[in-house]
Amino acid sequence: MLPLLTLAALYIAPRAVRATPCVAMDINWNLYAFGLNGKDWSAGTQDSWGSGTATDVTASGRPPFDGTNTTCYLAQFSNAIYVIDGDKSNPSDIHIFDAGAKSWSTQKTNAGSFDPASATFILDHDTNVFYAVLNGELWDLDMGALVTANSSALNWNDVEATPYGADYKPTMALAQNHIHFIGVPGATTGDLDIFVIHFSFFQPDAQAYPSSSGSTVLPAQHGKTSSFFQAAGVQQEFAYIPDDGSATYVVNVESNTTQTVAGPSSKDASAFYFAGLTALVQVDSAGAVSYLPYNQNDTAANAAAKWTSVANLASAAPASSAAASGTGTAKATGTGSASSASGTGSSSSSGSSSNSSSSGSSSDASAAAAVSARGVMATGLAGAFVLALAAIAV
Repeated sequence: MLPLLTLAALYIAPRAVRATPCVAMDINWNLYAFGLNGKDWSAGTQDSWGSGTATDVTASGRPPFDGTNTTCYLAQFSNAIYVIDGDKSNPSDIHIFDAGAKSWSTQKTNAGSFDPASATFILDHDTNVFYAVLNGELWDLDMGALVTANSSALNWNDVEATPYGADYKPTMALAQNHIHFIGVPGATTGDLDIFVIHFSFFQPDAQAYPSSSGSTVLPAQHGKTSSFFQAAGVQQEFAYIPDDGSATYVVNVESNTTQTVAGPSSKDASAFYFAGLTALVQVDSAGAVSYLPYNQNDTAANAAAKWTSVANLASAAPASSAAASGTGTAKATGTGSASSASGTGSSSSSGSSSNSSSSGSSSDASAAAAVSARGVMATGLAGAFVLALAAIAV
């Protein structure tokens, strides 16, 4: 027998909704972690990451951070953090965090055939223009100097076809207002293709980025990237982490060389990375945040550096639950455990258990429970009460 209140509770009970957290820094290099335990946190500057507890900066108007391709970017001139695909219900929205005011606004866009949930992005430093690649096409969107959203939708524009075809899964990195493409079809290992933003063209020849000794070190694998900021001026280096997490490669486009430093402790192809002035930060898909110290002028220190947990974020939002955000509605199913109405579920009334008020067989009770469960999904809460009464009568 399945009591009425039990079935109703199963239908309306909250469940965790999986979040897609991301990290970013403001122009004072305070680290923010968005979407951990359904909240947003400030870990402060790097000297405070090792102890204490991060500050809750959750504010109204924030996105739910439940997209499939959520990414965060710093507009250095504006001290604004832009969030792409932070809301799976409205993937074309760009959410803007004003880092000075600690407030949110939502910028509408006209995406047309462009799908932000499936594209790969960079935000150009000087122009504040997003560039994205999707199915072999290069797109752009101009953010102007936005710190808060305006009332007019911004347009995603189809710029041109890339030379790489629709099958290339892009790995893109920004440095010196150039987009660097890793692992393009037919490329020589260690060489990167380049799109020159200010002249809007693809360079005809690839550029090699060997180690300082001249050996080829860059693999041609898909991965994630993030550009190291300067206190002023454009980025000159970017970090590239292959999906296997075997190493971190730092490419310097001034010297055309590559350093090889420690790979992240969490080998997670779905992790997100953000580089500031002196650290590369990773948030993995479980919500664990760690960082690799980096000195743009000391290769020996970089070679010895190790990944370390951002302790004050771990204290505020433990990784075991950090990627669970918000609440939802648990739906009853025909089989399952604590969240399902089932004749075999571990916390629901079982058809095989005895009950002094049951007048039917155990198989009848199980069948009635299963029908009730399916009815909950089909008819909603009102139907749940009717179907529960039917189950009690069996």
